[in-house]
Amino acid sequence: MATDGEDAAADLARMRRQYVAAGLTEADLAPDWTIQLGRWLADAVRADLPEPNAMVLATASADGRPSARTVLLKGYDAAGLVFYTNYDSRKGTELNANPRACLVFPWIGLSRQVVVIGDVSVVSREQSERYFHSRPRGSQLGASASPQSTVIGSRADLDEAWQRGEREHPGEIPLPDRWGGFRVRPLSVEFWQGQTDRLHDRLRYRRTESGWSIERLAP
Repeated sequence: MATDGEDAAADLARMRRQYVAAGLTEADLAPDWTIQLGRWLADAVRADLPEPNAMVLATASADGRPSARTVLLKGYDAAGLVFYTNYDSRKGTELNANPRACLVFPWIGLSRQVVVIGDVSVVSREQSERYFHSRPRGSQLGASASPQSTVIGSRADLDEAWQRGEREHPGEIPLPDRWGGFRVRPLSVEFWQGQTDRLHDRLRYRRTESGWSIERLAP
């Protein structure tokens, strides 16, 4: 008799959804990728999607071994998209060794995704400081307490580190040296809209020597 897990695995091949959203044409696109991203981000917020600023961040080690995780977009402009993390984490060490990344916004509820590929740099200490102190106090303590991506003995060790930080810093919590922002400077930004019969619309802004070009990709 098949187990629930085996039944679910067998169903994977049959899982598909027919996308029926309006198409995406070149005439629909804003002249600038930042404006277009703002439009789609606003749509995701209006649709009440969970964590509309969540994006999958893919990095690779110096020898090309990939890894991915979800982070939160905390700002963007023509210079790039910004997120914050522990510089000693896996993603931080990989970006230090191989400063290239891919970001994916998985807005499945709207049959949309945005894919960004670009080079990565560290944001200024001043910008990291401003953002760090805009966070809730508990989040600041969490960033200070967590040796992100390293092996720890127990949850109790983590809780004790958080409590120790609370005792040591009754006032302002200093920005940890190992914590701050990264900026992904796009080389390409693709807007993907699901369509019927898997003939999806894929329009990509691509950086060129003379500016940005817009091109359509086959689904």
